[in-house]
Amino acid sequence: MRPGTLISTWTLDCFAGRVRSTSDLVSQVCDPRFINPQTGPFYVEGAEPGDTLAVHFRSIAPREARGVSTTVPLFGSLTATALTAMLHDPLPERTWVYEIDRDAGLVRYDALDSAYQVDLPLDPMHGTVGVAPALREVRSSLAPGDWGGNMDTPEMRAGTTCYLGVNVDGALFSLGDGHARQGEGEACGVAVECAMDTELVVEVIKGATPTAWPRLESDDFLMTTGSARPLDDAFRIAHTQLVRWVQELTDLSTMDAYQLVSQTALTPVANMVDTTYTVVAKIAKRYLPGATAMQDVHERLRSR
Repeated sequence: MRPGTLISTWTLDCFAGRVRSTSDLVSQVCDPRFINPQTGPFYVEGAEPGDTLAVHFRSIAPREARGVSTTVPLFGSLTATALTAMLHDPLPERTWVYEIDRDAGLVRYDALDSAYQVDLPLDPMHGTVGVAPALREVRSSLAPGDWGGNMDTPEMRAGTTCYLGVNVDGALFSLGDGHARQGEGEACGVAVECAMDTELVVEVIKGATPTAWPRLESDDFLMTTGSARPLDDAFRIAHTQLVRWVQELTDLSTMDAYQLVSQTALTPVANMVDTTYTVVAKIAKRYLPGATAMQDVHERLRSR
C-alpha cells in the first residue's frame, strides 16, 4: 500500500468465528495453533528500518450483531496459569454470548447462572496492532512487545493514531483481535470478541527520533506503552517512554519531565493476561501547550 491510502478491510475474531454459542468451548472447537488470526501483513511503500509507521483508525465497527467471551483453562489473571503455577484446578471453562446493537451503541451482558442482564456501552477497538519484529524474529500474535502486537488496550479505538517503529522494509503491518468492548486489564483474558470492519490510513514518518515502543495519540492524550512481565516492568517501560516523549516535545530536562509526568499521568493496565503484560501511560495534551507530536501526523490524518 502507498502511504496516505485509505484502507477498508475486515478481521476475524480471535477464535476465527468458531465460537458461536454458549455450548461452544474454546478447547473443543478451536485449534490453539491458529488462535488470534490477523489481517495482513501489509507492505507499506517507502517504510524503512528506523522510520515510524503511523496508523490512524478512521472507523472500527462490528461486522455482526453478536460477540462472545469465554474463560479458557490456564488463561486469565485470576486463575492458575502455565506461568503462574498453582496446585488447584483451573477455573471452569464457560462461554458467554453478547448481543450487539450497533445503532443504539450497546452490548448486552447476559449472566449464565441467573436472569441478570445489563446493557454496556459499545466501544470497538483492536486488541492486536503491530509490525514485523526486529532481527527477523517470528512472534506469536498472542504476544505483545516493542513491535506492538497483542497489547489489548481499549485506547486503540476509532479516532486514535498508533505509532510503531519500523524494523523491516515495508513495515509489514497487521491487525486483528477485534473487541466490541473490553475492561481495562482484560482480567479473564477474553474481551467481547467479534469480527470487525475497519477503515484506516497509514503514513510513514521519516527524520524523527526512532519510536522504541508503540505510542498512541488521540485528540486529547499522548500515550506510551510498555509490555513485559512482571507488571511493574511494563509500568516502568511505559513511564520511561512517556518521560522521553515529553522531553522531545518540550525541551524539559529529564528530571523536570519526570516530575511533570509523575503529577499528571494516567496509567491504565491494558492487559494482565497475555504472555507478557501491557501498561499504558498517558498525559493530557493540555499540559503540553504548543507541543506538536510526530510532525502533526495525527491531526493531518484525522482531517482526511
